[in-house]
Amino acid sequence: MPSAFRHLAVAAAAAVFCVAAWAQTATQTATDIGRPAAVIPLESEPPPKLVVYPPLAEPLARGVVIVQQRTENLRIIPVFGKSAAEVSPRVGHLHVTVDDRPGTWAHTSGDPIIVVGLKPGVHKMLIELADPSHKILASETIAVTVPEQKASKSHEHG
Repeated sequence: MPSAFRHLAVAAAAAVFCVAAWAQTATQTATDIGRPAAVIPLESEPPPKLVVYPPLAEPLARGVVIVQQRTENLRIIPVFGKSAAEVSPRVGHLHVTVDDRPGTWAHTSGDPIIVVGLKPGVHKMLIELADPSHKILASETIAVTVPEQKASKSHEHG
C-alpha cells in the first residue's frame, strides 16, 4: 500500500474511532458524566421563596405604588391548572390583595406590581406566591403609606 493511501486509511480509521467514541459519550445521561440531570424531580426541588421589597419612594410620593418582588425556585408565568402544578422547574403566579378587599388579582409576570388610586394613608398589601392550581406556597404582607398629594403649581390660581 503506497504511503499516501496508508496515511489516508489511518486517518479514516481514527475518524471512525472518534465518531464512535463521541456517539457513546453523547448517549450517556448527564448523571452518567457527573452533572445533575436537566430536570430535577419536583419533590427534590427546594421550596419556593417569595421576596418582596418596599414600594419605590419616588413614585409613592406621587401616589403610585410600585412594588418589586422576586421569587426563588419558581418562575412567574401565566400558566394555570392541575397539570401545570406538576411541572419542573416550578411555575406559578402571585395573588395580590389590597386592604383585605374582595377582589384579589393574579399577577402573572416578573414585572413590578403597580397600584394607583389608593387614598392617602396606610394600606396593607398581601402578596401570595401560588402554584398554577392557586395553592398558596408563600406570602408576605407589606404596609404602604400613600402620602397626601400636594396641588401642583399649574393648578393654582394667583
